[in-house]
Amino acid sequence: MKRAARRSKRRKPHFRRRTKAGASPGTVVAHPDAPRPVIRVIAYSATEYVEQEVADLSKLPEYLRRFPVTWINVDGLGDTQVIQQIGELFGIHALALEDVVNAHQRAKVDDYEDQLFIVARMMHNFGSFETEQLSIFLGERYLLTFQERQGDCLDPVRERIRKSSGKIRRMKSDYLAYAMVDAVIDSYFPLAEHVGDDLDRLEDEMTSHYDPGLAHGIHIVRNELMLLRRTLRPHREAVNQLVRDDHPLISDDTRVFLRDCYDHTVQLIDLMEAYRETCVDLRDFHISLVSQRMNEIMKVLTLIATIFMPLSFITGLYGMNFNDKLPGNMPELNIPYAYVGVLVLMLSVALGLLLYFRRKRWIGDSAPPDPHDQADDDR
Repeated sequence: MKRAARRSKRRKPHFRRRTKAGASPGTVVAHPDAPRPVIRVIAYSATEYVEQEVADLSKLPEYLRRFPVTWINVDGLGDTQVIQQIGELFGIHALALEDVVNAHQRAKVDDYEDQLFIVARMMHNFGSFETEQLSIFLGERYLLTFQERQGDCLDPVRERIRKSSGKIRRMKSDYLAYAMVDAVIDSYFPLAEHVGDDLDRLEDEMTSHYDPGLAHGIHIVRNELMLLRRTLRPHREAVNQLVRDDHPLISDDTRVFLRDCYDHTVQLIDLMEAYRETCVDLRDFHISLVSQRMNEIMKVLTLIATIFMPLSFITGLYGMNFNDKLPGNMPELNIPYAYVGVLVLMLSVALGLLLYFRRKRWIGDSAPPDPHDQADDDR
């Protein structure tokens, strides 16, 4: 439970909009603590490949003219001037550029005629389930991406480009956009498996021993499921829009692959729903275990009280100590070995009650009583 306690300290996802209420649409205000942009370019064709960091924005058009596909990745949103310069260079709409720096957007697809603006949310930190916005601008010969910070789940895509594996080097920029969205969606599968393992562990611990702290573990997993479901649902709508809507930037060949990506999204959402139902069942099971444990405790206390009731009566009766010389005396007070006899009587009563409880199967065996034995007892 230490890992669950550590994960419970994570901050809940929230956002604060930095533009003032009533500000002009398209106002770009960078977060003061955001890292400065680092621009990296991966440009390729079927036979050529270039990857390098770029400090001078004026060199970007050269890659666009030379290569059929150019991927410009910007890590960090801490410089408003640089972001606006990139926006002017690629003709990005002011509203889309505002959504880039306000990195609390849900997954979506916006059509700007000569560009497609795609927003996806990828997991940045596996342990804390922290999400990060990935902004993608799809053009005819380029793909422009903005990330909040360095580090992402797109390294498999980069390796495919470097090694020219598959068909990515022979396809256009729309296929690269699909590859990125598919990598983001597939990165949720390990998280889903992680949640499933936690549920299996909680179920095993519940059936093996009683632990009141398991309720807290169920609560943590439930919060993670809510976060994953809230993050994945908009992805289904966004990918479905890419599949459904006809756009000149998305070819029919790429749309086939996007349908597979849509299937992965639906599969993840169904998995989250199934885990959510399992989480509810585990919570109900834990409550029933707590109630059963309380009933067992009350049963033991009731049996103890029942056994001591006749013993208390006997000791109370012979504890009155009336004088045997007066009328209405207690003749048993002068019987030899009366004290030992009373102790034997009390022990016999206690053993008789225990045997009766055992025969009724109120103690010991938890199996239901035999109806034949019950009939004999009734007779």
